[in-house]
Amino acid sequence: MKHFPAGIAVTAVFAAMLFFPKAVFKGASEGLLLWYQIIFPTLFPFLVITNLLLATGGLRIISRVFGQLSRFVFRVSSGGTFAVISGFLCGYPMGAKITADLLKDGRITPQEGKYLLSFCNNTSPIFIINFIVWKTFGKRSLLLPTLSILILVPVLLSFIFRKFYLNGQKYFPEIPAGTVSAGKTFNFSVFDSCMMNSFEAIVKVGGYIILFSVLLTLLQEIPWQRSFISALAPTLEVTNGILLLKNTVSDINICYPAVTGLTAFGGFCSIAQTQCMLSGTDLRIFPYIIEKLAAAAAASLLAVLYLYLSQLTG
Repeated sequence: MKHFPAGIAVTAVFAAMLFFPKAVFKGASEGLLLWYQIIFPTLFPFLVITNLLLATGGLRIISRVFGQLSRFVFRVSSGGTFAVISGFLCGYPMGAKITADLLKDGRITPQEGKYLLSFCNNTSPIFIINFIVWKTFGKRSLLLPTLSILILVPVLLSFIFRKFYLNGQKYFPEIPAGTVSAGKTFNFSVFDSCMMNSFEAIVKVGGYIILFSVLLTLLQEIPWQRSFISALAPTLEVTNGILLLKNTVSDINICYPAVTGLTAFGGFCSIAQTQCMLSGTDLRIFPYIIEKLAAAAAASLLAVLYLYLSQLTG
């Protein structure tokens, strides 16, 4: 009986797909194009190189260069430095994948893994600049405030979140060198293994994007599209959700905070991708959802504050 509600939901989606086949085709096509044209060329190279860094010991070089700074700001171990860098620069779901990989490899503790997941799985700056600022709003004046809000919010929230995970310690502990597997000598078998791991991850990401794009399109087709459920439709998938908000909300004083909050949250599609990346670890998705909702609320509030101050000074 515990699976009964899920069964009803899946049956309802199946019925909607039968009634609106054109919407299914449209949503699947849009999701596939988004994955093929944007996500795959953007994310796949980073997946391969990060797997190679973990496999060959290149992580140690990055830890030596940026370890002291990240330890001072975020209180993470040298191993956690790589998750911080990847999570802020590479976009969803790289922060979650690197955190899970570090945890599986024994380079960080479970508590540090929970902490890293709470703040370093974010939208990439490239997506913020190209898609939100230029394509969606087309306003150069929004470049600096949007980047500042969406980068500073997880940084500031990390100061709060770490109080729940440090357990009274000042820093997360370093894992003794002898307990961490040494990097492998580079050869094509290592490269092949890393590439296949990356292909598996990127195909899973693509599957989730297509599925949630279909769900979003179906919600726009059903009769009660103006209901409360339809109002939550943009939260399904962040890219299409942002476009939906821009097309349906003309007032920038409402649209901009909504888009900023949605970007900080990442959408339920990114949550599904994140949970997929956490497979094989003890990291739970529910605390992550709460932490991303907190980030969304903070980002929206700062966006409202920015618009208010810019109107006063303008």
